[in-house]
Amino acid sequence: MLESTTPRSAMSTTRRLALAALLLAGSAAPALAQAIENPVAVFSGLDKITGRIITFETAIDETVQFGSLQLTARVCHTRPPTESPNTTSFIEVDELSLDNRLSRVFSGWIFASSPGLNAIEHPVYDIWLIDCRAMPRPPVTTAAEGGPPTAFSGDFGIPPLPPPRPFDL
Repeated sequence: MLESTTPRSAMSTTRRLALAALLLAGSAAPALAQAIENPVAVFSGLDKITGRIITFETAIDETVQFGSLQLTARVCHTRPPTESPNTTSFIEVDELSLDNRLSRVFSGWIFASSPGLNAIEHPVYDIWLIDCRAMPRPPVTTAAEGGPPTAFSGDFGIPPLPPPRPFDL
């Protein structure tokens, strides 16, 4: 049997120092930032038949119809501005059939940085995550809807825009 030439008290001191070094090394690792939950998810959708791309927003737990698909975002997470960007959302996508029955075609996480990673595989439609927002954008009215654009009318203490005056000749 081999005997140690190191005294018992020196051995325990060495072990204590090694343990302390491991604990310090573990505590020096950067802390991961908490995900920021946002109330609005922004998506883009492609209709492969018409080639039309539409950008749309949905509130969390609100169902939005895109063609025959019904999309419901359950959560939408972003990272703080000091971290590398990573926007994720958990969604559920159902397809409405011609006999008005819903069938689940996708349920899972999608990532804005990798839209093809967990894409919604559908023969007619593609949907991908663009961003998450803290607030929905206010609707913009056009002249056809009753006036000039008033996207910021009344917001932040700004009075509404007056109606346009006809010019005199």
